[in-house]
Amino acid sequence: MASSGHSIRNLQPVDSSRRSILKAAAALAAGTGAVLAGGAGVLLSSQAALAEGNSKTLRIGFQKYGNFVVLKARGTLEKKLAPQGVSVQWLEFPAGPQLLEGLNAGAVDVGTVGETPPIFAQAAGVDFVYIANEPPAPKGEALVVQQDSPIRTVADLRGKKVALNRGSNVHFLLVKALQRAGLAYTDIQPVYLTPADARAAFVQRSVDAWVIWDPYLAAIERQANARVLTNGDGIVRNTQYYVATRKFAQAQPQVLHALLDELNQVDEWGRNNIPAVAAQLSPLVGLDAATLEVALGRAGYGVQPITDATLAYQQQIADTFTDLKLIPKKLTVADARWNTVG
Repeated sequence: MASSGHSIRNLQPVDSSRRSILKAAAALAAGTGAVLAGGAGVLLSSQAALAEGNSKTLRIGFQKYGNFVVLKARGTLEKKLAPQGVSVQWLEFPAGPQLLEGLNAGAVDVGTVGETPPIFAQAAGVDFVYIANEPPAPKGEALVVQQDSPIRTVADLRGKKVALNRGSNVHFLLVKALQRAGLAYTDIQPVYLTPADARAAFVQRSVDAWVIWDPYLAAIERQANARVLTNGDGIVRNTQYYVATRKFAQAQPQVLHALLDELNQVDEWGRNNIPAVAAQLSPLVGLDAATLEVALGRAGYGVQPITDATLAYQQQIADTFTDLKLIPKKLTVADARWNTVG
């Protein structure tokens, strides 16, 4: 089993400009549409400039977990797109909000994110479309506390510090879990941190609770014996989405269909070969295979088209954050639907 320190280092990008990225992500989540600052902005601008004018490159934003990592390792997408003269560039991000800011900055064509980041991104004016989703995985995210914490229920979080990545999928879980427990969002003290920083704060007991997704969830359960107050089961769906810039989706639908086809094959293989997927991911993610098997067992498998029901669920999330004034205006989620038959 990897040490917790090793896991933290390997579950985030090596980037000396990480603080700049965090500031930019926070600005995006607030709905300001800020441009990435400092060194991070230079990095993404340089990546965008390298690809500008090259319609033969598919730039994929990914997080260090999930089927994009498996697809990257297998190399099958590159082989599938080669006859079309399309190459693939992989860009890693610590979480969905940062990935969507990369998409907004023109450094990414397509990426995968949870259910909440697209809402904050749309509110910030990011021009993207939903191109597909995976089945819900509500047990793949949870609100956790220390094993010896006096906090026994979600209702006990009143006045407590709760760490989360603002605008991430778990943001909606936290809001809904609080509502179910009879608490308002203002009844807690949210502490906005990326997963690596949140883990450190949780382990050091500088926050009282942490709301987080897999594989970070599986890691903190197994490595630090964290106790789950509630997961998303019966509260939220925890749906994973594939998104693309509207410009790329309109110009290169055949490339996106090829990508989704390869992702579906990876999913079908992964569903029936969880130990093999865990073994493949382990050296890439920096977590032991047993921990990854726990996370993979809670995942959803199978790429699905965006439906009216899916968009209606996303609209509920958007309306929730509008009511909380965490995004500045009412959204029409359907405006971000991909209208193509490719």
